Amino acid sequence: MFLGHHAVAFAGKKAAPKVSLGTLILASQFIDLLWPILLLLGVEHVRFASGYTVVSPYDFYDYPVSHSLFMVLVWAAGCAILYYAIRRYVQGAWVVGACVLSHWVLDFISHRPDLQLIPWSSITVGLGLWNTFFGTILVEVGLFLTGVILYARSTRAVDRVGRYAFWALVALLAAIYIGSLRAENPVTQQELGIGGLTQWLLVPWAYWVDRHRRTLPQPSSAGKVS
Repeated sequence: MFLGHHAVAFAGKKAAPKVSLGTLILASQFIDLLWPILLLLGVEHVRFASGYTVVSPYDFYDYPVSHSLFMVLVWAAGCAILYYAIRRYVQGAWVVGACVLSHWVLDFISHRPDLQLIPWSSITVGLGLWNTFFGTILVEVGLFLTGVILYARSTRAVDRVGRYAFWALVALLAAIYIGSLRAENPVTQQELGIGGLTQWLLVPWAYWVDRHRRTLPQPSSAGKVS
């Protein structure tokens, strides 16, 4: 997934208002930000395989360090602990860890059975949503719209940057996703790794957006009659 991962980041703002959108995107995309680095170092591998799935032409046959369930749990715990050590915000630490772990869950839904439970294990899992084009679009776009709405309703722009940079980020993510659908031009592992590194640019953009938006007070249950 792509939009689905960012949807989790946008939605995470409502669960942990003090966490910046930049941190949430860094967490939700962490293993996909780590993955291109490992590709370029030759630690992990991927190959172009036209028709491998309806949505993605890539065979992710070797990515145990970044994408096995055990390692994702390690990365999630590590990110949560690091965030807490820096910010001392318990709720934020839990949400950051959950965002990292959510990446594996969404990949499990979308990928063919190529996700390992334990590094270098022969047991792989995946529900294969990517084998259904319209199903994939429905799930990803639905998640993305939900996340964007939750973020927009949980924050308010304090100036033009907060308004226009936010919607520009949303539009860019949508454009990247549309451009990636049914990509059939063969790309080498090195080219894919270099391209993947450009995702890091979304992180400072998200921090920039969040600095120009104010978190709205959470509705109080006081005075409500059950």
